[in-house]
Amino acid sequence: MSDIRREASMESSAVAAPPADSGFVRSMGLFDSTTMVVGSMIGSGIFIVSADIARQTGSSGGLLLAWIITGVLTVAAALSYGELAAMMPKAGGQYVYLRESYSPLWGFLYGWTLFLVIQTGTIAAVAVAFARFLGVLAPSISPVAWIIPPIQLSAKYALSLSWQQFVAILLIVFLTVANTRGLRLGKLIQNIFTSAKTLALVLGVLFGRNSSAIEANFSNLWLNQGSLDIQPGADFLRGLVPVVSAATGAFGLLVAFGVAQVGSLFSADAWNNITFTAGEVKNPQRNVPLSLALGTGIVIALYVLANVAYLMTLPLAQIQSAPDDRVATAVVSAIFGPAGAGLMAAAIMISTFGCNNGLILAGARVYYAMARDGLFFRSIGQLNSKHVPAKALALQGLWASLLVLARTRVVNPQSQEVSYGNLYGDLLDYVVFAVLIFYVLTIFGLFVLRRKRPDAPRPYRAFGYPLVPALYIVLAMLIMLVLILYKTQTTWPGLLIVLLGVPVYWVWSRRAGGRPASE
Repeated sequence: MSDIRREASMESSAVAAPPADSGFVRSMGLFDSTTMVVGSMIGSGIFIVSADIARQTGSSGGLLLAWIITGVLTVAAALSYGELAAMMPKAGGQYVYLRESYSPLWGFLYGWTLFLVIQTGTIAAVAVAFARFLGVLAPSISPVAWIIPPIQLSAKYALSLSWQQFVAILLIVFLTVANTRGLRLGKLIQNIFTSAKTLALVLGVLFGRNSSAIEANFSNLWLNQGSLDIQPGADFLRGLVPVVSAATGAFGLLVAFGVAQVGSLFSADAWNNITFTAGEVKNPQRNVPLSLALGTGIVIALYVLANVAYLMTLPLAQIQSAPDDRVATAVVSAIFGPAGAGLMAAAIMISTFGCNNGLILAGARVYYAMARDGLFFRSIGQLNSKHVPAKALALQGLWASLLVLARTRVVNPQSQEVSYGNLYGDLLDYVVFAVLIFYVLTIFGLFVLRRKRPDAPRPYRAFGYPLVPALYIVLAMLIMLVLILYKTQTTWPGLLIVLLGVPVYWVWSRRAGGRPASE
């Protein structure tokens, strides 16, 4: 009965949200909000993942189409989220939307997954990318230059501290501390680094041109140039699901583009982070939806143009075989010679620094909102003297740092030589699948709230409703199905993490005593 009262109380309060969350200061304008969207989206993925997408799709047209599909999905989702953001301009964003569309349980499952994997896993991955490219300029910062050698936890996993990991953790700690000093400093860092990396990406697009590459890549956009075979994701599926490639017909193309979305969607993710900080945005009913549309539109345009620049500079075979998948580095090296690797490393360091600042700033607001509802540690629901959730920032930074320390352990079956990864690839797969689950649920929440609360104030109505939201839901579910069948080993953990939140919610909701702390 207490759960019923609690859910009813939450539902009755959300749409008539106060103009600001208690203690927060609304100091982010439209420019700040847009740089939050752009800066959180552009990390290191656009500079790397095109190599894998080119191998999966097998053609220059396939590479471009994969990014265009990502653009359609991302912009459609952003346009749909605008309605929810205008209805409920509160700290927590997507957590609040799910809570109000369905129940506190669904909001908690999102916040739980965001903390365990989505936000913190992305922070860890971006920090490792920063350290990896710093290693181009300072080779002593290496993934195998050990401070603490690997400590084996199981046959597949270990913990270690290399100089690369140390730098990644230092970055997380520095940006976490900076953001505890107030929103003004956090948004200043975001604005400076977002402007710098956007300019760098624009310049990169303008300079790339190679007549032989243009002829090879654009004379026949759809010529298959060695697409990879895509295997079923688990042994028990091998008799049920065929091995396919982009060259094996319509089903093969569907699978290839679905699997390719892992990289491109990861690179275009975090656009929703501005909704987490809605309690600190001026005129949020206007600025949050507008920044979502502007930010995602800018980034997707830059991403597609960046891939056009790749194809104008390098033949597809060189994109597919770029050393360590560093396509952008190969492109800049082709333009500027030996100095190119250093220039690209510096550009990616600027990009990942700004990206992680936005992720760290925004994520803590969700845990704050959960704590205010009695669904997280109560101390996390407090603001410091600078009007920011410092304890939420600290907890997020601690967990992200622990994720940096975790390593994958791979044994070569022939030589028995052991090598170590950094969970980056696994985290990428976990993040994309878990994110898609909640994006679909949130956008379906538009339909739910239109039915449940038809008279609720809607300062902005979703563009193209109901077709645009429905298009996103259908395409996203197709990609999820492909990932379950062909990326099984790395997608089921994401689903398991979500489901493990159910008993945790039961514990927290009992501790809350049936009443949200924010009431």
